[in-house]
Amino acid sequence: MNVTIDPRSGFCWGVVRTVQIAEETLENSPPGSVYVLGNIIHNPREIERLAAKGLKTLRSREEIASLPPGAKVLIRAHGEPPETYRLARQHRVEIIDATCPVVTKLQERVRKFYDLGYQIVIFGKRNHAEVVGVRGVCNDECIVVERLEDALEMVDVRKKTVLFSQTTMDRPTFLRLRDVLKSRIEELIVEEMGTIATEFHAKDTICGQVSGREDDLRRFARQHDVVIFVAGKDSSNGKVLFDVARSENPRTYFIEDVSELQSEWLEGAESVGITGATSTPQWYMQQVRQEILRRVATASTMP
Repeated sequence: MNVTIDPRSGFCWGVVRTVQIAEETLENSPPGSVYVLGNIIHNPREIERLAAKGLKTLRSREEIASLPPGAKVLIRAHGEPPETYRLARQHRVEIIDATCPVVTKLQERVRKFYDLGYQIVIFGKRNHAEVVGVRGVCNDECIVVERLEDALEMVDVRKKTVLFSQTTMDRPTFLRLRDVLKSRIEELIVEEMGTIATEFHAKDTICGQVSGREDDLRRFARQHDVVIFVAGKDSSNGKVLFDVARSENPRTYFIEDVSELQSEWLEGAESVGITGATSTPQWYMQQVRQEILRRVATASTMP
């Protein structure tokens, strides 16, 4: 059996940057002094690896108030609302800002149009960490929609409006939402941003490393008899990309942990592809590959 890891899968550059900042901060700080607000990424195996290096996870920003002197709090790639920074300053806690630059730019653009008096519409999940941060920069005076039906019910079509997207949402639905709003709102701006922090043009605010992977992922899924998609169950882009792969190959299976692999999925397959979300570490996909090869080898020796 040929078992291949998708070369385009694994950490996006924003996650790579966040993990590197976390590791550097841990190396240069006293033991037990580095915290992250919320899970650093939506992958339990990578969370465990960094926890073993000493990274502690805070479950809410209110915990900042009780941190010991000398504590440092890492802001993960999803970003945070202004209230988090204010609280850290108030309690003299050092902030290590690892917000993805694409998310930072999104926050800046939302703040700009909010100050200009536009109705802010965000295509995203209201309680997703990234959207919570974006909501914070406009005093939560925005409309968050996840479905076209939400937009039709919630958006005031009489107001001048600007449409943004959470960076990890699916592009086809965003484009349908754009077209629906365009047909109803006289003054609509669809904010356009690019795929890297220094280049913002001709794209929506969906991260290019999510939407840009879709065509390659479709090809990868078609090239294999079976696809194993590895991601954290809480990963937003993981859900999007899994659906893309499964639409091309119905023998696509989602796992968070290698223990979830089922040998019957592999029956009759000559090629297996392993892929994942932008928060899935390459080292863990290698472990999945090794487990598949082990099971195949064991099955071949059975009478």
